[in-house]
Amino acid sequence: MTHKNWIDEIIETSARHIASRTSRRSFLAKLGATLVGTAALPLLPIARLARAEAPGAKLGDEWNDEKNCAYWAYCATAGWLCSACGGTSSQCPPGTEMSPIAWVGTCKNPGDGKSYVVSYHDCCGMSQCGNSICERSEGATARYRLQKSNSVTWCFGGVSNTYHCTISRLLSVAE
Repeated sequence: MTHKNWIDEIIETSARHIASRTSRRSFLAKLGATLVGTAALPLLPIARLARAEAPGAKLGDEWNDEKNCAYWAYCATAGWLCSACGGTSSQCPPGTEMSPIAWVGTCKNPGDGKSYVVSYHDCCGMSQCGNSICERSEGATARYRLQKSNSVTWCFGGVSNTYHCTISRLLSVAE
């Protein structure tokens, strides 16, 4: 005689109970729905901003370094950073011209806790810098609101349509 473990008995009893009440097709349908639902779970929206700004979260020095993509005023930028291409975070490098058209974003400065309206301009006139790409789009909107879109080359309306890098200019405190 073989002795059954109490765990084996529980599993056998529950398996027999489930088997007597369900068909193979319904079991496979439920299993498939569970697998598809589990696979789709990462697609659900998550409040990442709340987690990023949790009280007590430690900030590195990157948020205050103009040459780093994590610089606080680059929250809605996309492109090569002018601060790593011979310019600064707010001035185009020599040989380029600031586009007359810009997109805007609102970025929170962790240093003083205030939010600022930031204007982003592409610097045009030379080929792409290629030194430091930055792709951030916190608060990005669809392309039908072009003034808030960072995925458009903004070098039209100036002397040259050739994109080089992007700057950010603080406009005002957001209220």
